[in-house]
Amino acid sequence: MAATAISGAAFGAAMAAAGFHDPSVVISQLKFENWHMFQAFLAATATSAAIYTVAERLGYVKISPRTSSPLGFFSKYDGNIIGGGLLGAGMALAGSCPGTLYAQLAAGARTGFYALDGAMIGGILWSGIVSRVVKRLREDNAVKPEPGAVNEQLGLSKAATSLLLETVCIGVVAATALYTPASPTAKISGALGGLLIGGAQLVSILSRRSMVGVSGSYEEVGNFFWWLARGADPNAKPASHSNILFASGVAAGAWGLLKLVPELAFAPVHEVSPWLATAGGVLMAIGSRLAGGCTSGHGISGISLLSTSSVVSIASAFFVGGLVAPLAH
Repeated sequence: MAATAISGAAFGAAMAAAGFHDPSVVISQLKFENWHMFQAFLAATATSAAIYTVAERLGYVKISPRTSSPLGFFSKYDGNIIGGGLLGAGMALAGSCPGTLYAQLAAGARTGFYALDGAMIGGILWSGIVSRVVKRLREDNAVKPEPGAVNEQLGLSKAATSLLLETVCIGVVAATALYTPASPTAKISGALGGLLIGGAQLVSILSRRSMVGVSGSYEEVGNFFWWLARGADPNAKPASHSNILFASGVAAGAWGLLKLVPELAFAPVHEVSPWLATAGGVLMAIGSRLAGGCTSGHGISGISLLSTSSVVSIASAFFVGGLVAPLAH
């Protein structure tokens, strides 16, 4: 339990240091006006992938690629595409992600509070209604989640694919750092912020032999809500609350760092309207659970594992988010 909280605190502190307390960081990225978020995301992914590769080769940890999320409509990754799209739309509306909203909370940004409200509502809707619909669709269409790795799709070795991932991430970070403007509110570069987030991944792997991910906490909130609503039968109490503990650690870590180094969040932040932030939170929670992960679980962690489902989910999120952000803001 302590390892989970510590891992969450490290992740939250890293996101606060990277400047994700300001919703404009997410919005400007999805409008392709500023590349700070993408730089941090890719640097974190590259760092995370390198850390995991070393840990796996040393025999310290072995984690399978994330599975697909099929619905049986048009592809074995259709749930990843639809869920990723909902996640991206929610990010665009709220100016937040399932994990970055905790850095916003720590900085006192009202947007984060509304996004969290929406995410918890989304978790309740997912646990009580949407997940059952998804389960029925899979049964009716005779489909089930399956693991899949990018190296298998490309016909390359795992080592070669990992090297390709590192090259792409470093190349995009370097190019955008040279040719795009820096974030006006973040105090450190996106690349350095990504390295710090990758360091939080190291803490997670060393302390609990697993990788970071936040969106499962909203599903757990939903599970507890429905358990209480149905009479709180002691024999039916949800067994897991580790994701809630991790998310609590994220909030605490971000808050602690900003208290120690308040200049990291000194500049005023861009606030999103309460309705947009709440609606965005709902979509983020439902979308990330449908896709099987969010920008941390699929993006930083899943892509590090060369999961095909993670690449599909994150590509869908940024594509749809890029369409919605200019319309919403």
